[in-house]
Amino acid sequence: MVSGLATERRPDLHQVFQALAIGIAVVDSHSWTILYENARFFQMFPPGGDPDAPLTERIPGLRPDRAASRLAEGRKHGVEVDTKSGGREVPVRVELRTLAEREPQIVLVECVDASKEKEAQYMLDSYSKLSERHRAELEKEKQRVERLLLNVMPRAVYEELKEYGTTTPHGFDCVSILILDFARFTSMSISQDATALVAELNDIFTAFDRIVENFGCERIRTIGDAYIAIAGVPDVSHDHAHNIARVALRMRRYIERRNAAHPEEWRCRIGINSGPVIGSLVGVQKYVYDIFGPGVNLAARMEKLSEPMKIALCEDTYDLIKDDFVCSEQGEIEVKGFGLKTLYHLEGERR
Repeated sequence: MVSGLATERRPDLHQVFQALAIGIAVVDSHSWTILYENARFFQMFPPGGDPDAPLTERIPGLRPDRAASRLAEGRKHGVEVDTKSGGREVPVRVELRTLAEREPQIVLVECVDASKEKEAQYMLDSYSKLSERHRAELEKEKQRVERLLLNVMPRAVYEELKEYGTTTPHGFDCVSILILDFARFTSMSISQDATALVAELNDIFTAFDRIVENFGCERIRTIGDAYIAIAGVPDVSHDHAHNIARVALRMRRYIERRNAAHPEEWRCRIGINSGPVIGSLVGVQKYVYDIFGPGVNLAARMEKLSEPMKIALCEDTYDLIKDDFVCSEQGEIEVKGFGLKTLYHLEGERR
């Protein structure tokens, strides 16, 4: 009685297989004849003109020799093929495996629609490429911003700003400052052509930047035709006076060589001083790294007292470089705010 109830409740396996969302086929491994297939398999791989076509003809891209070799080793064989459904190509993942050992040997074929998986993979790949592109763009923008910031502040100050979001003013007991401008700037004929003027100033200041960098100094800023550089800030250097003197000599030499090769003559005045300064980042919306203090003020006075194509300095710098540089004494002069100072012209470096 119980056995009869169990038989009555046994599901119809044919109906179960027909209801599956995946394609199922049972195949003779020797002839590849399809012994059974469900509706989904039939939809995926319709037989075409020959209703008895073997599996190898029903599934394009299936290589029977490779499949037979792997199945003989007791391994599964998988392949991905494209089939048409509703007028569009659908990727189908096909997997073959042998059932229990018996003769003739039976192969179970399972076919899964991989379109959703492909779409998900495509979306993932697209997102990854988009993320990588955005990352590359952000990195490029970060480098651009870094270059811009390094144009207005020393690297050590930039690193402090990046690390802490702010910077602390620093006092320096003795550094060397260079201030340069050009004599008769407004009366130069090129000053009437704004484009040409800016182009030439850009060439000159770019060359000055290279000279300054070569000697471990920092350009602080340019104001019109004025160029301000410093040695010993923010990294303390015991050779600050020597380095700024070498920078000044090479700037003057660059202008001399440029004048020899160009129709427009530029004549620079350079003032140098060594003394205490305070270095600080100023501004919130627009950052500017600037220096303040008596050392800067005296350098500005030296530049005003200089003559075209001369490098003026007083005893504060002279005492630091006199053993290694040739200087000519110009006598004592009253310097506003500083009293009597002995003025020197820097002529060259001792060999």
